[in-house]
Amino acid sequence: MITTVTLNVAIDKLYIVDEYKPYEVMRVKECTYTPGGKGLNVTKVANLLHEDVVATGFVGGHAGEWILEALDRMAIKHRFVKANAETRTCINIKELSTGKHTEFLEPGSPLNEQQEVQFLQVFEEMIKESDVVTISGSIPQGISKDIYNKLVTLCRSAGKKVLVDTSGELLTNVVKSSPTMIKPNIDELKAITNKELDGIEEVILAAKELKKNGIEIVAISLGKEGVIVVCDEGVYHGMPPKIEAVNTVGCGDSMIAGFAAGLSRGYSMADTIKTAVAVSAANALTNDTGYFKETDYNELLNRVTIKKL
Repeated sequence: MITTVTLNVAIDKLYIVDEYKPYEVMRVKECTYTPGGKGLNVTKVANLLHEDVVATGFVGGHAGEWILEALDRMAIKHRFVKANAETRTCINIKELSTGKHTEFLEPGSPLNEQQEVQFLQVFEEMIKESDVVTISGSIPQGISKDIYNKLVTLCRSAGKKVLVDTSGELLTNVVKSSPTMIKPNIDELKAITNKELDGIEEVILAAKELKKNGIEIVAISLGKEGVIVVCDEGVYHGMPPKIEAVNTVGCGDSMIAGFAAGLSRGYSMADTIKTAVAVSAANALTNDTGYFKETDYNELLNRVTIKKL
């Protein structure tokens, strides 16, 4: 089983407009609403990969109830801690004239120490049945800055694989707890290591240092160039085929779902990377975040290139 953690859940709204014009009234051509937050994107993709997955985190208010109902409609299992604060909404505006996106991400309503303690108790119980745990995204106000360290420590103590995908201070802090895997981009890797990292060789050396310090898999996200993975089996470059991307929002979350699925299934690292890269690219071919078409995924899976460096 895969358990996904989304502490800062959101309703994701996609607005499609002909042209984005700040300071003007704009008519939206099309809009979609989905349960979101990076961890729930992971959840949705893992579910589409036919994994046994359960989602946890915080939800609150009418927005939180809508998210639970939407997950039920998707037949996705969940066990969230109810908070008094209303769950946030995030808006993604896609401009058809350029294909560019503008995102407005709410911070999330403040929570308190009591709710954090309650969640830690629920989480510790849930991971007993898990093989792989994913922890993604930001945290609500009022939650301890070291919450991810606490979650990783619980997973490691229980002998569970734990994948963390976050940024900023949360990422810098959590590497000290040695999660099984992290997925920084090059800028985030620079922030973690305090190095300039000129060229791919220096990027790989920095990832190897993190591995020596206890992180088993360091996956450096390269966007449309795929991913560099440093692990026990060596150094790999997973490269997707060239595609005409429709929406790249959520591709990183899809990649985490692919890694989680591969690890849960006991795949080789090469096949795990292949799964992760293919599902990430498949996500880019749809307007929806945290979604892919199985036909796209199967077709792309045969075209992903895995090179051992």
